[in-house]
Amino acid sequence: MKKPFLCIVTPALADANNGNWQTAQRWARLLAGHYRVHLARQWPDADLAEADVLLALHARRSAASVAAWAATGRPLVLALTGTDLYRDIAQDASAQRSLLLAHRLIVLQEQGPLALPPELRAKCRVVFQSGARRRTLPRTLSHLRAVMVGHLRDEKQPQTLFEAARLLRPDEGIRIDHIGTALDPALGEAARRTALDCPHYRWLGGLPHEATRRRIQRAHLLVHTSRMEGGAHVLMEAALSGTPMLASHIPGNVGMLGSNYGGYFPPGDAPALVALLRECRRGMGAPAGRLAALHAQCEARAPLFDPRAEQAALLGLLSELTPFNESPLRSPR
Repeated sequence: MKKPFLCIVTPALADANNGNWQTAQRWARLLAGHYRVHLARQWPDADLAEADVLLALHARRSAASVAAWAATGRPLVLALTGTDLYRDIAQDASAQRSLLLAHRLIVLQEQGPLALPPELRAKCRVVFQSGARRRTLPRTLSHLRAVMVGHLRDEKQPQTLFEAARLLRPDEGIRIDHIGTALDPALGEAARRTALDCPHYRWLGGLPHEATRRRIQRAHLLVHTSRMEGGAHVLMEAALSGTPMLASHIPGNVGMLGSNYGGYFPPGDAPALVALLRECRRGMGAPAGRLAALHAQCEARAPLFDPRAEQAALLGLLSELTPFNESPLRSPR
């Protein structure tokens, strides 16, 4: 039997080197055994006219593709980003229309459905992102290395990290590496100034994905300061590398790490972040220290991010619209 043809529309392709691209590429790989999958920036596309199902990332940025596809009556799945959930669907008409047109909605963490209007939650499914498990490496006790990963833009709130670096003394044994391209030139300049003033802070700019994963794997901690997230890819990668996290207490992070996680700080609160970094530094190597406790919590959460679980969730969702034993359904809206 011929496989159904799935088009994944994503505003971010390989040149973006961001979480949306990583998600789209991974979904294409996980679904390739069951669907003929093609990635595109938009629909209509002459090469994709006969596609059976559209899976679009981003309610606002893919709104034109969503609207065009909806006119065909064919099954439509919409994956929601952090800016969708926590900004655009509250104020952008095109994003709101995308929600209504989709037959199924995907969110990437368990708090995501709560951001939707109650009447739309029944068609929403949680699909945790996944990745390859990496060996937990031994780390030095001579200093604590924290790494932050994310392009420099307002949603990632890198200002919190800059302020934290300035609150730390160079002799405290806490070193910070910051990975990400300066999408906002002003934030790039702030990163350069911080690096000049704070010898314990390094801005490494954008790095290839594999190099970034190695740095996460070698760090004692991942720092995640975002003020808005749909389900950060980097949190999943850190958990699968045996690297615990200090993360802003926002719904997107709580939905990834759980409500009882012990490494949260209020968004934008650099002193609170510094206090956690110092506590982790003091307790390095102690079985009952904060760092060890965070590591144990991340290990308990890691099975959620197994590729087999993500693949099963995606296939289960798509089978509601396109059973393998019959033609794709034209689901009613």
